[in-house]
Amino acid sequence: MIVAGFGCRDSVSPDALRAALDLAIGKAQPPTALATLTHKAHLIAPLAEAMGLPLLSIDPSAITGVSTPTSSAASLAAYRTGSVAEAVAMAAAGNGSRLLTLRAIAPGGGATCALAQGFPA
Repeated sequence: MIVAGFGCRDSVSPDALRAALDLAIGKAQPPTALATLTHKAHLIAPLAEAMGLPLLSIDPSAITGVSTPTSSAASLAAYRTGSVAEAVAMAAAGNGSRLLTLRAIAPGGGATCALAQGFPA
């Protein structure tokens, strides 16, 4: 399974989400699922539906303290993890997952996306 994990502002545009995803995919294989924090799922749902992919909702407590290769002050302050996109992608992909890409940032900001690969148990 390859999961595209998203971090985003509440005011994110669909174009910013798609741009972040396209930047992340440009460095790896396309995702088989999308993921974000539970309270942001309504923002990602239209993209998941348009792509025909499942949307996985991750409770914010699941990413608290997760170590990520990149870091933003906003993610650290809000969720105590360096990158919501990277942490969500790894959490959704499951134990033993690995990042395929670091977070890609949409031009102008507002959305980040990272890809992680999970392995069957």
